[in-house]
Amino acid sequence: MSDTLSSNAVIYAILSINSEVALQKEYLDSPDVLPEERENEEGILDDLEQAFMEFVDFYKSCRKQDSSLPELDELLNNPL
Repeated sequence: MSDTLSSNAVIYAILSINSEVALQKEYLDSPDVLPEERENEEGILDDLEQAFMEFVDFYKSCRKQDSSLPELDELLNNPL
């Protein structure tokens, strides 16, 4: 990931992907997923979770450089 990403862009990406992970988990827990679609949908969840972790790791490095950024827990536990 590029260091040219703004802190706000990273924050919004984390919040958005976190939301998508929750929606995908909810969908996978619903009876709406057809058996032939389950593997693909689980792959989508895996990809979302991987993207989330990559942005979280990047954010942690940003936060080391700028301690004025909110802590990750604060970010994830407070709505925008």
